This record gives sequence, C-alpha cells and structure tokens, in this order.
Amino acid sequence: MKFDTPAGRNPIDELKVVGKPTDRIDGPFKTTGRAQYAYDWYDPKSKAAYGYVIGATIAKGRINAMDLSAAKAAPGILAIVTAENAGPLDKGKLNAAKLLGGPEIEHYHQAIALVVAETFEQARAAAALVRVDYTETKGAFDLAAVKDTGKPEKLASAPSDTSIGDFEGAFSAAPIQLDATYTTPDHAHAMMEPHASIASWDGDSLTVWTSNQMIDWGTRDLALTLRMPKEKVRLISPFVGGGFGGKLFLRSEAVMAALGARAAKRPVKVALTRPLTFNNTVHRPATIQRIRLGATPDGTITAIGHESWSGNLPGGKPEAAVQQTRLLYAGANRMTQTRLAMLDLPEGNSMRAPGEAPGLMVLEIAMDEMAERIGIDPVEFRIRNDTQVDPEKPERRFSQRSLVECLRQGAAKFGWDKRIAKPGQVHEGRWLVGMGVASAFRNNINVKSGARVRLDDRGVVTVETDMTDIGTGSYTIIGQTAAEMMGLTLDKVVVRLGDSAFPVSSGSGGQFGANSSTSGVYAACVKLREAVARALGVNSDDAVFTDGYVRSGNRSVPLADAAKAGELVAEDTIEFGGDLSKTYQQSTFGAHFVEVGVDTSTAEIRVRRMLAVCAAGRILNPKSARSQVIGGMTMGVGAALMEELAVDTRRGFFVNHDLAGYEVPVHADIPHQEVVFLDETDPISSPMKAKGVGELGICGVAAAVANAVYNATGIRVRDYPVTLDKLIDQMPDAA
Repeated sequence: MKFDTPAGRNPIDELKVVGKPTDRIDGPFKTTGRAQYAYDWYDPKSKAAYGYVIGATIAKGRINAMDLSAAKAAPGILAIVTAENAGPLDKGKLNAAKLLGGPEIEHYHQAIALVVAETFEQARAAAALVRVDYTETKGAFDLAAVKDTGKPEKLASAPSDTSIGDFEGAFSAAPIQLDATYTTPDHAHAMMEPHASIASWDGDSLTVWTSNQMIDWGTRDLALTLRMPKEKVRLISPFVGGGFGGKLFLRSEAVMAALGARAAKRPVKVALTRPLTFNNTVHRPATIQRIRLGATPDGTITAIGHESWSGNLPGGKPEAAVQQTRLLYAGANRMTQTRLAMLDLPEGNSMRAPGEAPGLMVLEIAMDEMAERIGIDPVEFRIRNDTQVDPEKPERRFSQRSLVECLRQGAAKFGWDKRIAKPGQVHEGRWLVGMGVASAFRNNINVKSGARVRLDDRGVVTVETDMTDIGTGSYTIIGQTAAEMMGLTLDKVVVRLGDSAFPVSSGSGGQFGANSSTSGVYAACVKLREAVARALGVNSDDAVFTDGYVRSGNRSVPLADAAKAGELVAEDTIEFGGDLSKTYQQSTFGAHFVEVGVDTSTAEIRVRRMLAVCAAGRILNPKSARSQVIGGMTMGVGAALMEELAVDTRRGFFVNHDLAGYEVPVHADIPHQEVVFLDETDPISSPMKAKGVGELGICGVAAAVANAVYNATGIRVRDYPVTLDKLIDQMPDAA
C-alpha cells in the first residue's frame, strides 16, 4: 500500500481499541517468567553448548601469536574459534569495527576468540588459559586532544554543514551575544538483557535466537558476514530485554555463536559479559559543542550557530548533535557544522535519540543562558522564537508543530509562574530549590513496514510481522490496530513478532517503530477486509466491521463466517511517499519541566518534580506511551547527573565497564513523573495519524535538570554530568 495523503474513511478513527490505555498483552508472560528471551531458548533434542568470548586486552595493535594448547586440554572443551580457523568472513563495511578481530586489533575488548565447552564455567575457565602475545601501537583515545583533526562528515541523510544568510556578520552585529562551549561524555547502553544469541545449524541453514531490534538488518548482515545466502539464515527475537539502539546492528555475540555452533557441530549459546557489553558493543560518543547565539533586546534570535566535534573508529559516523538546531528555532542567519575525529575507542553509534539527546543537552542550556542575558523568561524566549516552517527551507511547513502549546500548558501545570528568576533565592531547610525548562524535539521518521494477517473460522485474527518488542509495547499496539481494523476485541487477536520468517517490518529504532509497524498492519488489514467482503459477498467500500460482525446494508454476518471455507490470509506493506518530505517537515515536540533541590553543605542534587508535555500525533496506547516517556525522562536524569563512561586515555578503554562503576538512576533518584499528551493527530504522518514518542522523552531532559541546578545555586555547569564536585567549591553560603 502506498501512503501519500489521507483519503476516505479510516477505520482507525473509530478509536474503539486504538488510543485506549491498554495493559500490555505480553505482560503476563514477562511477570510469570514465560517470556523466552534469547538466552532462554533450548532444543530438547540437541543440548546447547556454551561459548565464552575473549576480548582483546589492547586497544590498538596486532596479535603476534595465540597459545591455545592449555585451553584445548581443559575439561569439557569442544572448540575454540579464532580469526585463523573461522573460515572466510566478510569483514568489510558492515560495521565500523570487525566483529572478529585478528591479527589486527581495532579497539579494546574486540572479540578475538570464542571458547566453546559443555558448561559456561568450563568455557570461562578455559578462556583464562588462552595466552595472547600482542604488539601494541599508539592510539588516539582523547577527543579533546584530537578535536582539531576532525573533518566534515555527512550525517545519516543530511549534510555535515549548513549555512543560511550571513551568520558571522549577524552574530558580530547582534546587541546581545552568547559564545559558549559545552561537553557531553560517552554513554553506555546499560540495558538489563546483555547481548545474547543461540545459534544452531541444520545442514547449511542457520537459525539464531538473538536479542536484536532490527530482524531484517540482522539477517542480511549475518548472511553477508558468513558469506551465505540470506534465505539460509533465520533470526528469531520475540522478546528483547532493552536495546536503546545498541541492538540495532549485528554484533559479535551472534557471529561468534554461529561460528562456534559450526565448529562444535551443535547449538551454542553466547552472552556477552557486562564489560564486553560496554567495550565490545556500541556506545553514545562524547561531544564537544560550541553554541553561538545573537539576539535583539526584545528576545528575537538573529544569529544561531552550532558546531559539534565527536570521535569514532575509521569508517564510523559522527554524533549528529546539530540536527535539532537546524529545525527547532527561528533565526534568519544560521550555521551548523559537524566534525568527526578518528578515535581508537570502541565503536560509537546509535543510542536513544542519537543526535538530539546530546545536542539538546547543550542547545537548551545555551537558550537559558541567552534568556538570562536578555532579561526574558526562558519559556517566553523559546515561544518568541517559534517557527511554523523549516528555518533552512521555508517552503516546507511542519505537518504539526505544537511546541508553543507544550510550553504554555507545561508552565501552567508546573507552576512556572512561582519560579524566581534570580538564582539561589529559594531555601527549604538545608536545600536550595530551583526550576528548569527545556524544549523537546525529535524528528518523525517513516519506514517501509509489512505484515501478514490471518482470519480463522473462530473469528480470531493472527498478525505476523518481524517487528520487535524491546519493552516498548509493540505487541499491544499492533494487536490494538488489528482489533480496530477488523472490528474485534483485543482478546480475539494473536500477535506473533520477531521472526525473519515473517514479513519485513520497520523494526524498532529511531522512534519510527510504533507508527510504521502499525501502519503496515493497517495495510495488511485493509487487504484482509477486502478478502472478507468478497467471501461474504458484500461491498467492501461500505462494509462496517464492528463487534465481531460485518455489516453491509441490511445484512449483519459474523466475521468468522468469512473463513468457514478456509483460513483467509492477507499480506501488504506500507510505503510512504517520498514527495511528502518536500512539502512537509515531520517532527515531534515537547517541553520538560524539572524542579531540583541542592544540598547547601554537600552539593548533592535531588530531582524533586518532573513534567513532560508531548505533542506526537495520535497516541496509540497512552499507558505504554507514558511508560516510554518516563523511561526517557529517567535516562535524561542519568545523563544530567551521573552517566559517564570514564576513558583511560593511556590504554584506550572504558574503565567503569560494569553496573557497579557506571552509575544509572535507581528508584530513589526519581520522583513521580507526570506526562501530558496533547490531543493531536497528524494525517500527513501515516494512516494511523501517529508519530513516535519513545525518544522524545529523553530529549531536553538533561538540560532542564542542569537549568534547574543553575536556578537553585547560580552555578552554571557546561561539562556533563553535573556532579557535586563541580558545584561544591562555588556553593553559596548556607546562611
């Protein structure tokens, strides 16, 4: 099905099931332990062996020799896989880092061997007996030290640099100016479920039970890596215990499991240890960002410039931290630049809201700093510089843009009028109290997505698609879509996900999964409705599907009757018209409000209140959407106050590579979080009239926290995370 513009009666608009706050249909499986994650799968006919990945202990250099003799003689050992005996692999451009290293080493903890044994303990013990002789070479591990070597690098679908008007001239002439540099550190995907896979061969066909967000990408890349036909590879991933972008791509554990299973001639299961999850897989790269703003005394931005530097392995991409600045605020004279420097750290890649999350961490502090210089309320400053068109391409209007409404509703609900603009004025016992605000922005992306739907003679509809549920509620919103389209209650719908044997979906990532995958289900259900109408001899154009019946004219027939002669099956794919993007800019918007307390003696920061107001098209399931937003808000608190991968700039690795050293928020760190969704539909976006919301929740939160800390203390921190050591020497006298 082609989707260009909305047309005709849309069954989704009935909103009998879609749009309702619905419990997750997969909830009972997860709460009772019946949900089988990647490492849980087993074949009773063929007991799985265990693989243990050995990671390189240098960051850059070469393996001279590997002594495997002691490991091979250890109890229970079935096979040891290295680059020398793995067979021909495609180590080309699939990933910035080779998934099996040797003899060249590209980063610390790059996988260099897999030890396969009868038990996990035997594999781990034997891995400790492997002796590796390296030649270590000098690497680049410090972004600040190599920043000036950075070169322009195109973003995913946009140029590295943009320039509109005369930025330098306008900035120089601006009566009020801000020129500030900020830094954000490397961040880890600290998901609960590690990267895990079980591989099993049947002749020349491979099945991998894995934890992966994008089934079709993974199937394609694994087939390419192993140099085998894609149709011979099957990936299965019905439940994913968190991904955040770290499981978008094929990673070493899946490749190693496949190689280990081939060598051991039996299924092999591999899970990366937590240190390898941090150093072997991808992370959010650190950035250095410079913001320049010029404005008039009435608060009109006349010049806006944003430059960003980040690092990555050769072949990697930069952090696209400038992309929201190209769209968020008006300003006639504009400039953005992205520079990529080569670093020999583990690969930097997508992490929840890549680009916008670290970009807004910086831009939204700068907006607060500028508002203070002008002497204008920071909410009003943002509203005053709203735009309804793409500032770089004024011929493109936003399909929906409710940023001003988000800011106004949020300010009223949060009690923003009680905020005292002068910092350090509100005391509650030993606490200094402050409020902060930030805009939220994330582009809306539409991705081609397919599904298959089946109707049986019980009136049950089964949906099959390779879409994944990474804890986001995909099962439920897909079930709701099919139920709405076919006039059923949710208990009459079965949803099957995460299998490459099913039609290719959008997958889960980039905030595009919910809108795109449900649109694919919508398209398949349109075809199924047509098949039902033919089977029942009614006109599909005026047929009404409701309460398990199909009504047309004076006829009312049970839906199940259409499948009496046999199951009806329909399959289709939604494809989004490319011309829409020339006319409309599709984005999501929000506003974050935060109140913090800062201890006058210790500079400890406690988040006291949080509010998010979101405008993201039709909200398909407010219950799971709220869960997604508060998850993003929680990650934003982590980014603001604690999360930082500490880099050993001598040896080139992340030192705090476990959940003891890498701090993330826990329940005690997070207060009650309130989420408001504006009543909005976007017919330009899709037949669902929805947009993504899962990444919008993190965008801007860290800046809102940092701005609240400033309002509480008068101390402006431009180097994330905002930890107490950066405050305590400057804290105002408690008296």
